[in-house]
Amino acid sequence: MSKFILSAFADEIDMDLKTQMDVLEQHGIGYIEMRGVNGKNLVEYSLDEVREIKKQLDARGFKLSAIGSPIGKIKITDDFAPHLELFKHTLEIATVMEAKYIRMFSFFMPKGEDPAKYRDEVMNRWNQFIKAAEGTGLVLLHENEKDIYGDTAERCLDLLQTMNCNYLKATFDPANFIQCDEETYPKAYELLKDFVVYMHIKDAVYSDHHVVPAGEGDGKVKEILTALHNRGFEGFLSLEPHLGAFAGLAALELDPKIQSLPEGGPKQFAIAAQALKKILAGIEK
Repeated sequence: MSKFILSAFADEIDMDLKTQMDVLEQHGIGYIEMRGVNGKNLVEYSLDEVREIKKQLDARGFKLSAIGSPIGKIKITDDFAPHLELFKHTLEIATVMEAKYIRMFSFFMPKGEDPAKYRDEVMNRWNQFIKAAEGTGLVLLHENEKDIYGDTAERCLDLLQTMNCNYLKATFDPANFIQCDEETYPKAYELLKDFVVYMHIKDAVYSDHHVVPAGEGDGKVKEILTALHNRGFEGFLSLEPHLGAFAGLAALELDPKIQSLPEGGPKQFAIAAQALKKILAGIEK
């Protein structure tokens, strides 16, 4: 029996934590993949400040599905030492926040160069991440992202297999694969399915790579979620709307309550949440 648990990048609603929680409550979502909060990225806060944020979450009954960290989102040619220290701080934050997962990346590649040239350095840096996280009980999630080493399904698989670590898994982002002109399903899904424990819910179109609500693009979100459901997947589906001024808004059949919302983060989030819930209703019936 599968179990999909909804979460969200709540900073796309608003940077203010109270507003984030207010809107998520309206959608029946009790988890946050925390990235930006109260004006800056969570990993930029001291541990004492993080404890204060945790108190605010606890008071409202919210938990973190993951730390939406920027770890690994620097150039492969940038100095690694300070970034490794930031990662170690992020491990401490995750422990304070009682978050099981840390979302991460595999470094931006120099434009126009073959990523294979930098493979050894990517693996060396990830080995250091793995070593630093040993014994913490935390799970590191590599996200496929445009222009990093792991932007294609094959290179994601290369990283995951090379590390061969039971606390390194994959976050699967359909829109990011579309923006790299990758086939999400069946190709990318079939390659990575044994590592996928977490989903980012956003969709995109091949033609110009713009992001659309789940099911409105080429990401085959429904097919992927159906396949996960059939495998008995138990884990988080994290809404990451990225809709901005979505051009196809008028063509969507929106709940009147959503139609009447003012333009901005809460409305874009409501559109994304409605799209995902519509897909899930079809899968889980």
